[in-house]
Amino acid sequence: MKIGVVGFGFMGRMHFRCWQNVEDAQVAAICEANPAVLEDLTKPTGNVDGAATEIDLSGIRIFDNFDAMLETGELDAISITLPSFLHPDFTEKALNRGVHVLCEKPMALTVEACDRMAAAADASGKTLMIAHCIRFWPEYAKVKEIIDSGEYGAVRAAAFRRVCAAPGWTDDNWFTDKSKSGGMPIDLHIHDTDYVHYVFGLPKSVRSSATRFANGMTGHMVTHYDYGDNKVITAEGSWMMSKSFGFEMSFMIALDKATIVLDAARDPAFRIFPDDGEPFVPELAPGDGYSREIEHFARVAQGDEELSVVTPRQSRDTVRLVLAEEKSAETGGPVIVQ
Repeated sequence: MKIGVVGFGFMGRMHFRCWQNVEDAQVAAICEANPAVLEDLTKPTGNVDGAATEIDLSGIRIFDNFDAMLETGELDAISITLPSFLHPDFTEKALNRGVHVLCEKPMALTVEACDRMAAAADASGKTLMIAHCIRFWPEYAKVKEIIDSGEYGAVRAAAFRRVCAAPGWTDDNWFTDKSKSGGMPIDLHIHDTDYVHYVFGLPKSVRSSATRFANGMTGHMVTHYDYGDNKVITAEGSWMMSKSFGFEMSFMIALDKATIVLDAARDPAFRIFPDDGEPFVPELAPGDGYSREIEHFARVAQGDEELSVVTPRQSRDTVRLVLAEEKSAETGGPVIVQ
């Protein structure tokens, strides 16, 4: 497959790195409208490791116009790694030209835009997948497998956490413009919201509390997901950590017969603590969530397997769920989801 990467900031470089390791795939084109991004490919970006740092663009066509890239007719699939507000238009254009699309999360900033993207995929017959990397992250994938197996009984409580300083690694820092990024809940917190959705399904309702920056944007949010049963599921997200704090993602899951923990402060960070027996680290799939999601997308686009881990409908409902959380935080009461 010939691949295009649209947007070559932090996530563009992450996708570039992953595509280089996919068999029978070649990055053939890059589209980046800001020439400064391509002038200094050694500039560090992002808040986690993994993006490509040694970048050789020889033999790769460079575009500053997306329409021109599509008009070549050379691409089989693209990674869209642009600011969130651009996802719908670029996705629809590519699908309408018969190109498979892997689009970074969030799918879009509104449910209506998500519906348009899904409709374009249906009409084109091409694959649209939203890059919810946590569904593919080895530790999180293992937890889903364990919960589904029932080996340790039912989940009684689960708490997910994802916190960092406010992003400031882009030249124009579009993250601070809610109309472009959607803000912290739909840019960062959505990872854990989507995982809760993936593992437990849509809750009956959500109740959220939040504190805000001076400009009114949500800085820190905690949500309780109500499933109408005896389990307690919460997720916490923040852009309010100090600049020197770094990035942290963690979880604690209490089941009938075991506790599962991901915590960077522990060594090892990921362990299962069974009621019977000693704590242990289970065998994990190789790679990281970024590489595994792209490998899955590539196999689907090539017709080798079905789109199964994350569908456009699920991504659309995750956006709907995050928006319900924001509404709850604004009103101070629960918001019905289903």
